[in-house]
Amino acid sequence: MSAAKSAVRSGGGHDEGDDVGVATGQAVAGTRSVAGTRGPVLGAPLFEYLLRLGDDRLILGHRLSEWCGHGPILEEDIATANMALDLIGQAASLLQLAGEAEGQGRDEDALAYFRDGVLFRNCLMVEQPNGDFGQTMMRQFLFDAFSVLQWEALAQVSHTGVAAIAAKSLKEAKYHLRHSSGWVVRLGDGTAESQARVQRALDSVWRFTGELFGRDAVDDAVAALGIPVDQAAMKSGWDAIVDEVLARATLVRPADGPMQRGGRTGRHTEHLGHLLATMQIVARSHPGARW
Repeated sequence: MSAAKSAVRSGGGHDEGDDVGVATGQAVAGTRSVAGTRGPVLGAPLFEYLLRLGDDRLILGHRLSEWCGHGPILEEDIATANMALDLIGQAASLLQLAGEAEGQGRDEDALAYFRDGVLFRNCLMVEQPNGDFGQTMMRQFLFDAFSVLQWEALAQVSHTGVAAIAAKSLKEAKYHLRHSSGWVVRLGDGTAESQARVQRALDSVWRFTGELFGRDAVDDAVAALGIPVDQAAMKSGWDAIVDEVLARATLVRPADGPMQRGGRTGRHTEHLGHLLATMQIVARSHPGARW
């Protein structure tokens, strides 16, 4: 796919009352496309769903990779880099499957490096800047708790490709959750400064958590293809995990207010554009290169 002019939208946060269908372009995977409430139609359901799964991990993996060489301690520098590699490996498998579903000859590298921001389907949470280490670990913990439950559900689906990736990824996600939750407790139940910092991080990232459990026409369509996921059950399980860890960390769970969303249909914050400029520059500077 040829690189188009950058069209990353800034200010992608919107509350739950807003419409969300604004992706540009139309993929041609599968048997039919899915129309958003507003804006151009999305691609075929399976392709869109696999992009959502893969883009979450690709973008979060890149964010974690930014800590390489900058971790607070050497051991954590290595651990964070390993978690980034896990996530990027999961993304590669999912985007490969997405390319096969699309049927247009694009592999995982083409989908990672030659799409513009409006064609990415990651949730807004994972594209947010790292901030300090406490902010990174809080974002990681909230996503890890979701990811474990998501992989558990997907490991049971009848779609063999998705189920196989989920079964392998679940083992990695459980380690990630153990690691990030440990840091949240350590920082929250630590000094007055660390507790205040991680509480601010929680308050800041909370507005992005609602998007994790949104359901739309894509979810309904892939359920008919053998990938049914009960978002309500996942939200209940996520609440239990989060509440237990926050209690041990002596942190206060924020009230549920308006949630920001839009990433699933290509409405992103300005941060994604800066991230992609760094992540994609080598591939776009040397298209077709092999090494």
